[in-house]
Amino acid sequence: MTGSSVLSGAIVALSLLVAHSGHAQPYPARPVKIIVPTVAGGTVDVITRLIASELSSRLGASFIVDNRSGAGNTLGSREAARSDPDGYTLLMSSASGQVISPLVYKAIDYDPIRSFAPIALVAEGSIILVINPSLPWRTVAELVAAAKTAPGRLNYGSAGSGTVPHLSGELFKSAAGIDLVHVPYRGGALSIADVIGGNVQMTFEASSPLLPQIRDGRLRALTVLSRARLPDLPDVPTALESGYPDLVVTTWTGLFAPAGTDPAIVRKLNGAINEATQLKPRVIAASRTALPRVVPATVVSAARIPWLAPVAMTKVTIGPGVMTRTAVISKKAANSSQFMTTSGRCAPVSSSAKSDDPADDLYEIEAMSSRVGRAV
Repeated sequence: MTGSSVLSGAIVALSLLVAHSGHAQPYPARPVKIIVPTVAGGTVDVITRLIASELSSRLGASFIVDNRSGAGNTLGSREAARSDPDGYTLLMSSASGQVISPLVYKAIDYDPIRSFAPIALVAEGSIILVINPSLPWRTVAELVAAAKTAPGRLNYGSAGSGTVPHLSGELFKSAAGIDLVHVPYRGGALSIADVIGGNVQMTFEASSPLLPQIRDGRLRALTVLSRARLPDLPDVPTALESGYPDLVVTTWTGLFAPAGTDPAIVRKLNGAINEATQLKPRVIAASRTALPRVVPATVVSAARIPWLAPVAMTKVTIGPGVMTRTAVISKKAANSSQFMTTSGRCAPVSSSAKSDDPADDLYEIEAMSSRVGRAV
C-alpha cells in the first residue's frame, strides 16, 4: 500500500470518528431556545423563565427564552413547529395557544397535536377576575349591576383574541347576561398593565402574574373561576359562590418539542422538569397544583371539547377577509401604546410586540373602525 493510500485511509477514519463523536455528544451540547408565544411578563413567560433556569442548572447548558408574540399565540407556535426536531428549539405554550387559538384562527399552518411532541405539563392555574382598585365595585354582583345599567360601556382586556382570558370574559358575559367590550392586547402582561393604569376596567388572567399585584393593592380581585377558593386569596369568593356555578375555567402550561424529536431527549427534559416541579418551592408555587408527569397529545385533544361551545358563542373566527367581532374602547385606552392595533388611528405598538400575521392586521383595522365616536 502506498503512503498516499495510507494517509487517505487515515483521514477517512479520522473524519468518521469525529462525525461519530460529534453525533454522540450528550444532550444538550449547546444553548437551547424556548419559544414563548406571548409577550414578556405574562403567565407563560413567568413560568418559562423559572423552568429555563432550572433546566440550565440541571442539564448544564443555557436555556434561553425567546418571546414571539402575536395572533393569539400562533406565531410563536408556528415557528416552533417548523423548527428542526433536534431538541434545540422548544415551545412553552398554554391552552390558549395549543387549544383555543387553533379553533379561532383558520390559517395557522400547523397542527396543534401532530406538529409537536409533548414533553411535560409544567403548571396549571386558575383564572381571576380583577379590576382597577379605584373603581367602586367590591363584588361581582356590584360589577354586574353596573354593567346592566350601562350596556356596552364597560370593557375588559385580554391577552389577545382566541386566548383563555378572552374566552373567560365571553363566558362571564354570557353567564351574567351583560354586555362588556373586549379589548385584545398582544399579551396578558400588557392587559394587566392597562387595568392597573386605568385604561381598561378589568381583565381575566391566570393567578401567577396577578397575585403580586393583588397583594400590593394595584388590582382588586372580585372572583376566582375555580371550584374552590385559592389558598393565596382566601377572602376572594369563587364564581360559584358569586352565583355563577358553571363559570369554572382553568388553564395549563406545557413544554413541547417539534414532532420527530428524539424520544430520549423528550424523556431527559421530562425528567428534569418533573424533578424541578417536585423539589423547588418557586417552581411548585408557579405550578399551583399537583400535576401529571406528562402532557400526552390526548390531553391537548380532549382539552378542545370544553371550548368548542364558547368559541362558537363568541363568533370569533379570524382568517383572511373574515371579521366577526369588533372592539369598542375608551379614548384613553385607544391612545395606549400597548393597545393591539396597527391601523394608524392610535399610537403604534412597540416594534418588539408587533405581529407579522395578516390576520392580526385585518382584525385590528376592523376593530378600530368600529370605535369611531364611541368613547366610553
